[in-house]
Amino acid sequence: MRSLDLSPLFRSTVGFDRLSRLMDAATRIDDSALSYPPYNIERTGDDTYRITMAVAGFGERDLTITTQENQLLISGKLAHEDDTTSYLYRGIAGRAFERRFTLADHIRVNGASLANGLLHVDLVREVPEAMKPRQVKISTAPESAPKAIEKQAA
Repeated sequence: MRSLDLSPLFRSTVGFDRLSRLMDAATRIDDSALSYPPYNIERTGDDTYRITMAVAGFGERDLTITTQENQLLISGKLAHEDDTTSYLYRGIAGRAFERRFTLADHIRVNGASLANGLLHVDLVREVPEAMKPRQVKISTAPESAPKAIEKQAA
């Protein structure tokens, strides 16, 4: 296991403590958990994104989408499973899942839809007016007439 010491970086910065938590979380990720359910993240515009997740077999009541503090949590659990059915082959996974996404600052969930076994979660970046770049007007001091120091003829 590799260890990376970022403490020298944090000595001269303020407010980046979330970065260290993200780095710690990235080192503890289980690769087998990343395979189900499959998903895509696409950029649909300058400030819009979409997460598309393949959730075959799940209905609206079986899925939960929660946002809290720059975290998006999508979880699915089948409400009931029909035990009376006898399968010869069962290839559609219906196991419970929980998928977390870390959202950047000012990203919010705009909506979600479920169609043809695909869950679409639309995201939008909304930068507050105070954080948008603004142009500062440059003013010049008014030119004044030269002042006479003494009123004597030369």
